[in-house]
Amino acid sequence: MADAEIRDGDRCEVVAGTHAGKSGVVADLKTSKTGAVTITVVQDTGERFKTLARNVRLVEG
Repeated sequence: MADAEIRDGDRCEVVAGTHAGKSGVVADLKTSKTGAVTITVVQDTGERFKTLARNVRLVEG
């Protein structure tokens, strides 16, 4: 998946990394100095976590 496809407000599911299996809404996109794209995901419960954009896939609907 190209990181450019992810936007604030998109529903996503984490498919790799520490938070694999969790899902929620993309709330914040940041690009680090090294070029890694990180996002904040807000779960339906209101809990938030950060993960790399390459670890998520967009969920339809």
